[in-house]
Amino acid sequence: MATLQKIRNRGALLILFVGLALFAFIAEEGVRSLSSTRAESHQRIGEVFGNTINITEYNKLVDEYVDVIKFSSGSDNLTEEQMQQVRDQVWSTYVQNQILEHEAGELGLTVTDAEMQQIIKNGQNPMLAQTPFVNQQTGAFDIEQLNQFLTQYKAVKDQPGQPAEALAYYNQLYNFWTFVEKNIRQQTLASKYQALLTKSFIPNPVNTLNFFKGQSAEKDVLLATLPYSSIKEEVKIEEQEFKTKYNEMKNLFRISDPMRDIKYIDVAITASKADREEILAEMQEVAEQMQAEDADFANIIRKSGSTVAYNAMAVRPAALPSDIAKELDSIAVGTQKGPYLNASDNTQNIIRVIAKASMPDSVLFRQIGVGGIDEAAAQKTADSIMTALNAGVPFDSIARKYNQTGEETWLTSAQYETAILDENNQKFINAICNQAVGTTQQVKIGTGIAILRVIDRKNFVNKYNVAVVKRPIDFSNDTFNKTFNDFSQFIATNKTIEEIEANATKSGYMVQTREGMFSTEHNVAGLSSTREAFRWIFNEDTKVGEISDIYTCGNNDHLLVVMLTGKNNEQYRNLESVKDYLQSEIERDKKAAMLQEKMEACNNLAAVAKIQGALSVDTIKHVTFNAPVFLQSIGSSEPALSGAIAKTAKGQFAKGIKGNAGVFAFQVTGEENTNAEFDDISKQNAKVQIINQGIRASSRYTSELMEKANVKDNRYIFY
Repeated sequence: MATLQKIRNRGALLILFVGLALFAFIAEEGVRSLSSTRAESHQRIGEVFGNTINITEYNKLVDEYVDVIKFSSGSDNLTEEQMQQVRDQVWSTYVQNQILEHEAGELGLTVTDAEMQQIIKNGQNPMLAQTPFVNQQTGAFDIEQLNQFLTQYKAVKDQPGQPAEALAYYNQLYNFWTFVEKNIRQQTLASKYQALLTKSFIPNPVNTLNFFKGQSAEKDVLLATLPYSSIKEEVKIEEQEFKTKYNEMKNLFRISDPMRDIKYIDVAITASKADREEILAEMQEVAEQMQAEDADFANIIRKSGSTVAYNAMAVRPAALPSDIAKELDSIAVGTQKGPYLNASDNTQNIIRVIAKASMPDSVLFRQIGVGGIDEAAAQKTADSIMTALNAGVPFDSIARKYNQTGEETWLTSAQYETAILDENNQKFINAICNQAVGTTQQVKIGTGIAILRVIDRKNFVNKYNVAVVKRPIDFSNDTFNKTFNDFSQFIATNKTIEEIEANATKSGYMVQTREGMFSTEHNVAGLSSTREAFRWIFNEDTKVGEISDIYTCGNNDHLLVVMLTGKNNEQYRNLESVKDYLQSEIERDKKAAMLQEKMEACNNLAAVAKIQGALSVDTIKHVTFNAPVFLQSIGSSEPALSGAIAKTAKGQFAKGIKGNAGVFAFQVTGEENTNAEFDDISKQNAKVQIINQGIRASSRYTSELMEKANVKDNRYIFY
């Protein structure tokens, strides 16, 4: 009881304590939730219709596409530039699909599984022909091959103990197929949506007749022109007029991504005089080594720093750099040229022509590969095969005996000339290229033997066995450090953008300006490897007027400093950034008003022609409503003039027509209809053209829906 009384006596304090504890618990959960939300928001790659995609989901789509490219091309790696193109394509496809699915969902459009099965069964979709499931004779998609693969894939996947290589291949091919299937589904949905839009452009009798008249009714006019250039006095513009015009034309200045204005200094690091002299001395040593009778060209060139590897195969000049190829005929076999400077690519070069021969560009051959438990067993089998071939046994029948096709295969120069070949491959190719037509020989390849029969040789060309050293004239570490230190000192001394601009030229630097840089771009100043600089530019914490650190860019041969001069995260370009454009528009409006005022008292062309600055009266023939008039005298296309002429009757005079390059007055002198009757054929032609216009318009629906979708692209934060 005593304890209970104590609790009662201290009840208010206890309630307060519990309340504080509860508040702390709620606050802690709130902080956790807030931290989680912030972390999640920092992972958002973008947003469409309020639906977000995070970096993990986006990377999964990118990886899927990369796997498809690798599988299709047989390549193992993509360059950074190729990866950027892939990311752009994946994002563009994702946005389009999100927009399409949103719009189609509101309309109830879908692609059912039954439709997909029918599309695949028909085999007419062009994407199906790009799969491996194609009849080799007809080139058409073969559903039986697809079904056979899907059955095999399930068996391989479900059966344990499968070789890892085989399982990996089946997985790659299956992923490739699901990618194609997904894209066909999206493509079909897009076709349905576009077809629906196209149907909204059904011609009716009124617009069909108007279209016919606009195309077939031609008029001839006498035209007087007062060009804007005839007004020499300066047109004064008040600040309020800029604001009014900006608001009037604001939709033209809409932007969908963050935009920045920058100034920057790009310092290219180049080799010093000492660097060049050192490289030349090293190249002279290489040249001496290459002149030795027992010169190991492969080893010498590998150590020389050459960008052209040694290939012991004889190759066409086209397989070599163009500047090297043009020197070959001037160098005798067994001699060399260089070292010499090639200024076009800033390299020192040595060329040694080892041999020259006329060789076939293409060879048709057959082969049977022979192996065995050891070299002796392989040789015994090869000798047996040669005996059978010499006795007249067909080549393909012997090949089938050893589970090979022995099929005829063309080997072309382009297949091997630029590749780095090992000794066995070189031996194999040399044997084929130098073998007489109709002969069969054995060639020892490693521990096995290849039996080769040459069927045909075509297109004999001059080929060269040539050793090339192409050494870039690079800067040394000392040169890099000096350039960096000098630039660092300049930036440290000049702490503001104004100081940098004032002192750059006399210090040997050039400040460049870039306005209207979007977050969807991928580099700064046209340089590669500028990701960090790009992130700094678009970082929300970077303030206008700030100067970046020094970034090493390009191929580590450029130094870059960026200065942020403008920042726009709004939906429109700001007034200052479009002021020059607005000025030209306002000046045109004011000049048009001035010229229209001058025309006001004119009742005929003769009076207009007497106005100071007027051009001589022209005769313009065959003017139609559907085609803008192009005036050779002022080099301008004038749609407004076409419209005014179309609604003016024969014999009438019209004036004050404001155009792109001037103000016009005209009198219609003639009128005719190229198609005398609005008959069934004319109606049908007009309808077809109206429908085609609708198709062209509907094909651009994605761009029209981008604004509605409120697309946000945050990829610049991550890449």
